[in-house]
Amino acid sequence: MLDIRRLRTETESVKRVLARRGADGLVEAVDEVLGVDELRRSMLAEVNELKAQRNEVSKKIGELKREGADAAGPIEEMKGVGERISELDGKVTQADERIQALLLVTPNPPLEEVPEGGVENNVIVRTVGSPVDFGFEPKPHWDLASALNILDLPRGSKLSGSGFPVLKGMGARLQRCLIDFMLDMHTEEHGYTELRVPYLVTRETLTATGQLPKFADDSYQTERDDLWLIPTAEVPVTNLHADELLGAEDLPVRYTAYSPCFRREAGAAGADTRGLLRVHQFDKVELVRYETPERSREALEELTAEAESVLQRLDLHYRVVTLATGDLGFSAAMTYDLEVWAPGVGQWLEVSSCSTFGDFQARRAGIRYRPAQGEKP
Repeated sequence: MLDIRRLRTETESVKRVLARRGADGLVEAVDEVLGVDELRRSMLAEVNELKAQRNEVSKKIGELKREGADAAGPIEEMKGVGERISELDGKVTQADERIQALLLVTPNPPLEEVPEGGVENNVIVRTVGSPVDFGFEPKPHWDLASALNILDLPRGSKLSGSGFPVLKGMGARLQRCLIDFMLDMHTEEHGYTELRVPYLVTRETLTATGQLPKFADDSYQTERDDLWLIPTAEVPVTNLHADELLGAEDLPVRYTAYSPCFRREAGAAGADTRGLLRVHQFDKVELVRYETPERSREALEELTAEAESVLQRLDLHYRVVTLATGDLGFSAAMTYDLEVWAPGVGQWLEVSSCSTFGDFQARRAGIRYRPAQGEKP
């Protein structure tokens, strides 16, 4: 969430950066937030003046009563003042709700270094390795895995509908071993603490990381309890310290967590859905860092290198891509995608997305830290 104080003091700068995302209505949303905020502050000023007036008159009413004088006039006057205060309080609450609603659907401004434009403007930062020369035309994974009896797509569809694969035998074992391999690498070599997190979270938890309210259609919800299946372990891990005040000595915090991920992919109509290319349930090992603002950008490079180390250890041909503003996720200020070359389908497939969020998610989740004893959080 954007800091409204930044909107007030850096209005044109924020508008310019948001406009780089290429989405409609963002500049207008900033103007509306500032307009409602100005009205809200004027109403608060009037409320404070009226309350001061009421306090002063209340003292006079008390004096009149002690003297046995008629206080009906001032009492009637204060009745009107009280009604006006109640009216303004209601309008201030409405203004707060409108500002909150607008800020919750306003994306994170991208960093200046993020290239502008759509997916066609994504920048390849580096390519590592080279494609394997098989000497024959490789099969797509759905044919190869079916022949090896390690993937069962039809029975997965029978159980849950399309997009829910079943891994069998060595396929299931391979998935389990890869998860263990990644968790062990990140905990033993990169200094992360492993977490096992809930797979169902509250509406507030999804709102803090930016999935709600904007992307409700892409999420699975259990309506009776208003709990939501996580689209990534990033959601519970980021919220682990929600509404907490950390000390500088607590930072950095580094967590890794495995979880299944659930995504309706409501906005993916027409996308390639063959085999495992786009599914509604998949497994992922997540990395999350809590860093000071000063180290945020450097930490992104470190985290990306840690994710790359997995691909290097597996001897995969991959590339690192900087996403352009129009391809950037809602909450991200900058993102590197790691894409692996998949010869069976002749495509680069995203296998990791490494982002920095600035204070966007921390502000939504109420995560603060105190730089030093006695300093303001």
